[in-house]
Amino acid sequence: MSQGGTIPVVVRSATTVSRDVRQLQFSRRDGQRLPPFTPGAHIDLHLAPGLIRQYSLCGAVEDDALYTVAVKLEPQSRGGSRAVHERLKPGTELDISLPRNNFPIDLDASHSILIAGGIGITPLLCMARALVQKGGSFKLHYFSRSAEHAAFLDVLQGAGFAGQTEPHFEQNHEETAASLKQALDAPRPGAQLYLCGPRAFMDLVCNVASERGWPKASVHLEYFNAGQQAPATSESELRVTLARTGITVAVPPGATIVDVLRAAGVDVDTSCEQGVCGTCITRVLDGIPEHRDLFLTEDEKARGDCMALCVSRAVTPHLVLDL
Repeated sequence: MSQGGTIPVVVRSATTVSRDVRQLQFSRRDGQRLPPFTPGAHIDLHLAPGLIRQYSLCGAVEDDALYTVAVKLEPQSRGGSRAVHERLKPGTELDISLPRNNFPIDLDASHSILIAGGIGITPLLCMARALVQKGGSFKLHYFSRSAEHAAFLDVLQGAGFAGQTEPHFEQNHEETAASLKQALDAPRPGAQLYLCGPRAFMDLVCNVASERGWPKASVHLEYFNAGQQAPATSESELRVTLARTGITVAVPPGATIVDVLRAAGVDVDTSCEQGVCGTCITRVLDGIPEHRDLFLTEDEKARGDCMALCVSRAVTPHLVLDL
């Protein structure tokens, strides 16, 4: 393993699995086994200097020879999906991170409902694979624009999956809401709900789940991107002091703390830079953050003792960070 906790890998295969989704499989360059991972885990792909993107692992957890991801080519790509689709080919060498899991599943739950929107199928496919292997009770609902856009249909129509998978294609908003109301009606005792997809889709699922009486603690989700955010309440200049070095920087309106710190020569680990991955979460020693991320829980935000530096600002004019 190289310095910084990365793994040098090579692309073993790159295949198209739907109209705009490309599946890639990586193995270690030295031929050794890959570290184990759990369903819901993701890895960072180091695609270019300064270009690091996270993708969920969607292969079988028992496969220690290959990591599998699937990446949708986004029309408004910030560079990540375009780099995957255009640059990564069999034989391409790159570094990846160790697997991390911010979206774990309880494989011992009495019943699991998995709801995927579009490319949100990737972590849920890994969960479904593990549930099939364990013989767990589950139902997977897969919402996609069309069958042509839906990745992994061949897998989901195969042994172990077909009877547990329900596709929902070419539905408008009202039809999607109706399908969700039916899927989430009368939750079983101990049942767990896992969902992943675009922000608007997941907001709809959460609203329906709440209406149908799902306990908040039984609903688990992971965002791929931040979607449309409300404007910040504070647009004044923010002063940020780094407790370990004593450095103080001014963060003007419209700038991020990460950008200003980097300009001052302070290295901050980031990945998504949209407030969804948690890579840049940092302890706050003084001041009150204005949280703009989708990673921290409501309880963590209320405590105010940490924040995502890539998107969040502050209610107070000064923050002291544990950096």
